[in-house]
Amino acid sequence: MTNEQKERVAVFRHSIISDIVNARDLDWGETERLIQEKCARKWDIPCTGRTRLSRSTILSWIKAYRDSNYDLKALYPRGRQDKGHSRAIDEDTGLALIRLKQAHPKATVRRLIALMRERKLVTSGIDLKSSTVYRFLNEQGLIRPKGVQPDRRKFEAPTANHLWQSDVMHGPKVEVNGRLKKAYLIAIIDDHSRLIPHAQFYWSEALPSFLDCLEQALLKRGLPQKLYVDNGPAFRSRHLAYITAALNITLIHARPYSPQGKGKIERWFKTIRSGFLPGFCGRTIEELNEALELWIDHGYHRTKHSAIGQTPFARFTAHLADIRPAPGDLKSYFRKIVRRKVAKDRSITFNGRLYEAPVDLIDQRVELLYHEGDETAVEIRADGKSYGFARELDLHVNCRVKRDENNKNNIILSSDHNAYKGGNLL
Repeated sequence: MTNEQKERVAVFRHSIISDIVNARDLDWGETERLIQEKCARKWDIPCTGRTRLSRSTILSWIKAYRDSNYDLKALYPRGRQDKGHSRAIDEDTGLALIRLKQAHPKATVRRLIALMRERKLVTSGIDLKSSTVYRFLNEQGLIRPKGVQPDRRKFEAPTANHLWQSDVMHGPKVEVNGRLKKAYLIAIIDDHSRLIPHAQFYWSEALPSFLDCLEQALLKRGLPQKLYVDNGPAFRSRHLAYITAALNITLIHARPYSPQGKGKIERWFKTIRSGFLPGFCGRTIEELNEALELWIDHGYHRTKHSAIGQTPFARFTAHLADIRPAPGDLKSYFRKIVRRKVAKDRSITFNGRLYEAPVDLIDQRVELLYHEGDETAVEIRADGKSYGFARELDLHVNCRVKRDENNKNNIILSSDHNAYKGGNLL
């Protein structure tokens, strides 16, 4: 292989691992999710003709790059270093084996080989042998020692609002602007009573959708002590962590690839698929959510639950005395916070807009609190003190403003404007 080819390979490998090695505070779950996404894709791998990457390959590139203190030459291809390891399994067959083992963790090697052949997942010319498959899966960390089982026990929260579980389900396609688009169901379930504080279909499973669902759940059913969520990007956001901490809610993340911890919400999703969706006859997401709300409030909540022996509504309302109500200013807890420095002309730039701050805050760093998508209500805060809501700075008005000689907070407008105080703030 020429030096030019080696360089092409190294650049390709760097493009695969760069988002992992350059990320800050990337936990194991997020790293594993990124790796699995890369393993699931097809790639145009230079100088090989292959299209798939294995988990072990990506991990070896990450380790080599970090061990070399981020020297690109560490990613140059070298001679074979896997002496003693079988090459009887190609990339595509290996990836299919990994997925099959993850889907059937208790299946024996012989059973996995039989499934691979039945589903025609073995690349032509590859002869899978038990010893080869066992060694391959063991190298991937997918062979569990005999007798060692994870400690999984059924549990139930002691009271209502002690623990909420939340997750996302891929929903049906409904009409929007004359086209079909997939909807996502974001739902929250109370672990003790199986009551649904809120569930709604959205166009996206991203953070803004989840926060909207959570805010409505808190308004309707009060504050839980704990919130148990998945490891997706929306649930790992710092903004969500800040909101829950401010509301004194403990945020708990499920272990990656362990859906058993979210068993109650997963079972409820099965009920949605079998009990609600087959009877839905609407066409839009608004009709979908309207039907879902009726089905939950007048059907599911009022029906005896087999696991608890009573209706979710009855069990939840038996603990009303212990429920923490949501604060009256709940919406303010969901605001985002950015930090800016006030310029000498008292202006603050944020999202391409200009705002004006009081004279006292010149050259100081302040916090701007706002709701995403609504920059018309931006609160200024410094050292824990609120300075009111900022208004956008109007440069045409400012050219007619005469400031007093003592440089106080008050502003005197020209005769065609009414006087006001506090630099457009209060």
